Amino acid sequence: MQAIQTKFLGATNTKGARIKAFCAAGSVIHDFGYEDECQYTHAAIKLLKKLGWNKKIAGHGCIKNGDYVFILSN
Repeated sequence: MQAIQTKFLGATNTKGARIKAFCAAGSVIHDFGYEDECQYTHAAIKLLKKLGWNKKIAGHGCIKNGDYVFILSN
C-alpha cells in the first residue's frame, strides 16, 4: 500500500499556485483554488482517479515539512 503526499507549489511569474500530489506510482498537479479548504484532498483524489485506484482516503495528517500525507483503504 502506498500513501499519497501533497506539496504546495507557490505561484510563479507564469503559473498560479498549485498542489502536487505524488506517490511511487505517479504524480499530478492540481491548480490551487481559493474557494474551499480541501484543496490538498482534491489533489489526492485527482491522483487516485488518474492512477485508476479504487480506494478511499482513510485519514490524513501534516508532516514536519508542512506537506500533507493521505492514507488509503479499500
